[in-house]
Amino acid sequence: MGLDLGALVLKSGGLSVSDYDSIVAINIFVALLCSCIVIGHLLEGNRWVNESITALVMGLITGGVILLVSGGKNSHILVFSEDLFFIYLLPPIIFNAGFQVKKKQFFRNFMTIILFGAVGTLISFVIISLGAMALFKKLDVGPLQLGDYLAIGAIFSATDSVCTLQVLNQDETPLLYSLVFGEGVVNDATSVVLFNAIENIDIANFDSLVLLAFIGNFLYLFFTSTLLGVVAGLLSAYIIKKLGFARHSTDREVAIMILMAYLSYMLSMLLDLSGILTVFFSGIVMSHYTWHNVTESSRITTKHTFATLSFIAEIFLFLYVGMDALDIEKWKLASSSPKKPIALSATILGLVMVGRAAFVFPLSFLSNLSKKETRPKISFKQQVIIWWAGLMRGAVSIALAYHKFTASGHTELRINAIMITSTVIVVLFSTMVFGFLTKPLLNLLIPPRPDMAADLSSQSIIDPLLGSLLGSADFDVGQASPQNNLQLLLTIPTRSVHRVWRKFDDRFMRPVFGGRGFVPFVPGSPVERSTHGSQLGTVTEAEHS
Repeated sequence: MGLDLGALVLKSGGLSVSDYDSIVAINIFVALLCSCIVIGHLLEGNRWVNESITALVMGLITGGVILLVSGGKNSHILVFSEDLFFIYLLPPIIFNAGFQVKKKQFFRNFMTIILFGAVGTLISFVIISLGAMALFKKLDVGPLQLGDYLAIGAIFSATDSVCTLQVLNQDETPLLYSLVFGEGVVNDATSVVLFNAIENIDIANFDSLVLLAFIGNFLYLFFTSTLLGVVAGLLSAYIIKKLGFARHSTDREVAIMILMAYLSYMLSMLLDLSGILTVFFSGIVMSHYTWHNVTESSRITTKHTFATLSFIAEIFLFLYVGMDALDIEKWKLASSSPKKPIALSATILGLVMVGRAAFVFPLSFLSNLSKKETRPKISFKQQVIIWWAGLMRGAVSIALAYHKFTASGHTELRINAIMITSTVIVVLFSTMVFGFLTKPLLNLLIPPRPDMAADLSSQSIIDPLLGSLLGSADFDVGQASPQNNLQLLLTIPTRSVHRVWRKFDDRFMRPVFGGRGFVPFVPGSPVERSTHGSQLGTVTEAEHS
């Protein structure tokens, strides 16, 4: 049919389109999502690409086709909306990261993960911000204020390690997998809190008092957002444990978990806190308490529901980014030649690589000093892989860039158009080029062992983490004495805090909020109608502990 694809652009404001055109546009986009999943599955066997790369390529191809059909007027089916991303796409991605985190490995390497994810992100933020202030002026990109440079540091400090996790084998390299995954989720939360803190400070009158206010605001956002997420998770656990939804319907259990998680995010946004941090810790708490209070069928349903929603949201975002890379209006506004955005993108990538190296290798050395002889240390080859895994940029960087440099999905100033196009180039290049090179790099540095060559092509990158929902941070912290004062300083607090927390959790928290070992049998449950059924979860937990 002779349908003008240029008329299929859905405007979030301003001119409206017919319901028919809207339906056609949505159908095309959903069909593209399905194609990305199918093609990604077919290409996953060799582990070279994943759905993120597939979605980017499909977005580029589709954007090119629309651009040709519309006579060079646009390359979109849907126009980016901040509300669409921050209200609908981001929450399932971040919640799933917290819900699926493997707590045993996470807390076993907690100090190193915090060093990389929090301290390392701050170091990278400082280097990227200072580098941008020094180099962007030479590129004549336009007028940028101090707040803009700080925001750029926060935007490009957010990593996306999905390509590395796709290739890594958790059974073969558990330490490396745990560090890459743990750092990724802590890094996302830290970057967003940094960004929010920057948005709330008075840049025009920057002095020592403003700096102290910035630090205070960062800590306030971090701890209050975390507290809100913990409270929401505990409240959901208490409600499900006390009301016994399973007596009548397991659907209500699943519904209350999904809605409570989403409520915590929206409430955090309403209070001007960090929704990403809130929903992340809500996911961790729900996996520790709430998930153990529901029936066996609800456990299976919830873990796959959250993983599926996150999966679709990420594909949706990368598909859009691929289309947006060919936005002619943005490129025309940014520069008459693509040289300036490309030069700016190359500069940003260089700063990202330097900022990454500035903390990975020193902090790895510090982490190794703190470990006992019986604990595996981070080898130099593993340090290189950790450095490489953090070079890719993805969903969080795109979202923060659009939040900072667009208004209702449209760039209005030349400098904003330059920053958006540069961000898109960085995400495209880092995800596709670095993503394609990840497998040969890993095979070069850590050759796969023959006994670990089982076919994992049918597994998602989060499958190894699902077992963590059946366990907890129950691990032996070791009894060996530290060998020096630095080891004594770094290892004893970790062991002591964990020991105290375990006692507190078993004595006070689990009897009230439920969790493994404290879940009462629910008579009349649609699934667990027998004693054997009620013991099924215990057997499974023992196998995964």
